[in-house]
Amino acid sequence: MKILFWGTPSYAVASLDALLSAGHDVVGVVSQPDRRRGRGNQLIPSAVKARARDCGLPVFTPLCIRREEECQRALAALGADAYVVVAFGQILPAEVLNQPPLGCWNGHGSLLPRWRGAAPIQWSLMAGDPYTGVGIMAMEVGLDTGPVLMEKSIAIGLLENADQLATRLAALTAELLVNAMAYIERVGEGDQERRWRRLGLQPQDTGGMTYARMLNKADFQIEWNLDALSVHRRVMGLYPGASSSWYGKKIKLLATEPLAPVLSAGEALAGTVIEVINGVGLTLACGGGAPLLLRRAQLEGKIAAEGTQLLQQLGAQPGDRIGESIKVPEA
Repeated sequence: MKILFWGTPSYAVASLDALLSAGHDVVGVVSQPDRRRGRGNQLIPSAVKARARDCGLPVFTPLCIRREEECQRALAALGADAYVVVAFGQILPAEVLNQPPLGCWNGHGSLLPRWRGAAPIQWSLMAGDPYTGVGIMAMEVGLDTGPVLMEKSIAIGLLENADQLATRLAALTAELLVNAMAYIERVGEGDQERRWRRLGLQPQDTGGMTYARMLNKADFQIEWNLDALSVHRRVMGLYPGASSSWYGKKIKLLATEPLAPVLSAGEALAGTVIEVINGVGLTLACGGGAPLLLRRAQLEGKIAAEGTQLLQQLGAQPGDRIGESIKVPEA
């Protein structure tokens, strides 16, 4: 089958590779424009664009596909049978959705209608969902509103971070898309309503709909007056960007673990270091009584560290407080 692939981040690379390995003719790739990144502020291509170039595939990078009619016509001229979209980052207009005879299909990293939108993996972790999954849906003009062709769920581990979960979901997305394309090709062309009926698409139950909005800078700042489990979920969901401050320096929180309540934490202010555990990390008071174990972090100007190395970098002592800008000397 001739496929036009739409994707941008590394999450989508596994799906592109899987479609190529399955023998599909990927006639082109559409990705977001290059972005300036790093200390040199250089233009860097997306992970999907870089992979497409390695494979010798033509790449299109529209700034806004809804407004670029010339690009729309160029994509239509490729004659793809189906469009496959995985984390592209723009909403496709009706003019594009109506182009391929076998339709447009999206591999989405959640069990729809749970977590429609831009950041389903992060929000599923922050919300403490016990499981998540992947859905393959027919695309409509609305945001992740189309009927679902197939889906598969997986359990979320308590200590699993966003990168680890994304790796598993990316592989699952690739697997389901290969299965979906084979099924879609067998059903063949025809009126959309008839095709969807033959495919057995299931409308989403909007009663359980939640929206995974795009994250902003403020989201990454940890609030220590939350309970330990909520703080931990945010650290895992925002990985590797959850942050606080350690006496005037930014500190990224990379691995934590919620602990059982202890009597010594009952009266400690949120963010206070309760105990320094040699070779392991330090426990911090949070709202609600139960403490949080900080296992791995990256202090501004230092490499990411854990255990003894982390404790040496922080020089932490019981009574210190994360989130404080000035360390008050002992009397």
